[in-house]
Amino acid sequence: MTVLEDARRVLAEDPICDACVGRCFAERSFGLTNAERGRALRTTIALEDDEPYEGVEPSECWVCEGASGRFDEFADLVVEALADQRFDTYQVGTRAPPLVEENETMLRDLADLDEDAGELFKSECNREVGKRVGKRTGADVDFERPDVLAVLDVESETVDVTVNSAFVYGRYRKLERGIPQTKWPCSDCNGTGTLVDSPCPHCDGTGYLYPESVEQLTAPPVIDAMDGESASFHGAGREDIDALMLGTGRPFVVEVDAPQERHPDPEKLEEAINEYADGKVEVEGIRLASYEMVARVKELDARKRYRAQVEFDESVTEDDFEAALLELDGATIQQETPQRVQHRRAEKVREREVYDIEGELTDDTHAVVEIEGEGGLYIKELVSSDEGLTEPSLAGVLGVDATVTALDVVTVEGERDEFEDEEFFVE
Repeated sequence: MTVLEDARRVLAEDPICDACVGRCFAERSFGLTNAERGRALRTTIALEDDEPYEGVEPSECWVCEGASGRFDEFADLVVEALADQRFDTYQVGTRAPPLVEENETMLRDLADLDEDAGELFKSECNREVGKRVGKRTGADVDFERPDVLAVLDVESETVDVTVNSAFVYGRYRKLERGIPQTKWPCSDCNGTGTLVDSPCPHCDGTGYLYPESVEQLTAPPVIDAMDGESASFHGAGREDIDALMLGTGRPFVVEVDAPQERHPDPEKLEEAINEYADGKVEVEGIRLASYEMVARVKELDARKRYRAQVEFDESVTEDDFEAALLELDGATIQQETPQRVQHRRAEKVREREVYDIEGELTDDTHAVVEIEGEGGLYIKELVSSDEGLTEPSLAGVLGVDATVTALDVVTVEGERDEFEDEEFFVE
């Protein structure tokens, strides 16, 4: 069968508009609209048969019922729906009328064409309306992660708009103890702040076990700057609530929902966050990021360096202490899930490396120890043994009970230059 033979069978089912004819042959020749393809086929057949040329207006077409002639109108609907949004990239989707979809299937069956020949009306509508929206708004189409997605319902002539999140990356330092990384809802009232129509006594009616978190000290200025509805906080791992986070800080991403401003000044935003956090948390390296940075941050299993203040139950000699550190340096540690996190961690044995350990006794029952370990290494348990759940441990090697009295994260290592690759940021 030739293209013209196929086209003759399609045209035998007239009245069919040029666009509906052309859609059956959408894979033929690039650079043409479907209406141009259909008109060319109709013209060629009229010339070959030496018959008068008779076009068909979309309004007369039984397949699309006029929809193929309304792309300009549909673009108007989309542009109007996006009028209050600020965006650089967009995508248009289409919900085609069920009857049009049925008619397209019927046409291919009547003309003895493959059921997947050409393309469907919804695909053409996405493209034709999308091109018009791009010209009118100056935005770029993005088929993977657009700032806004506008879905046109042809039958109801309505448009549903989805505004995708925007992302801000940075590194934070936590300079006060007793602050969790993220909001910690009260378990008694499930974060509502009330019990039987009265303020929850466990959280004093706040809904949170702790009044502040790194999230609550950093996200609000980002929401304000981006005029968003709410935000989620994503950190590269987390430190204990009683640990400081020092050094170059821990990577994090704030994900802002439904932002109306996608390009705040990063330097001013960094200043605003640090002013809002009031010395409890400090951020640096604030940049606008792509959504891929969320997964990158959450999957980062970077090595970390800790500084621990350690107290021993009995006197420890300098020689024994140094020998214990030497035994742990470079050791592979077997850690069962610590007792303190068994309520929120799966019970399993984790194998982690100690890359470096050094320290000094400050007196015969106290020491300062610095440990650089693989991501996921539980430091408190490496010191205490957690009643034998961690092997080997400092307490186990010394044969003396040991407790971490203060813990600081000195550095979150990792390949910083590679981790902060330019492709994950937005200019």
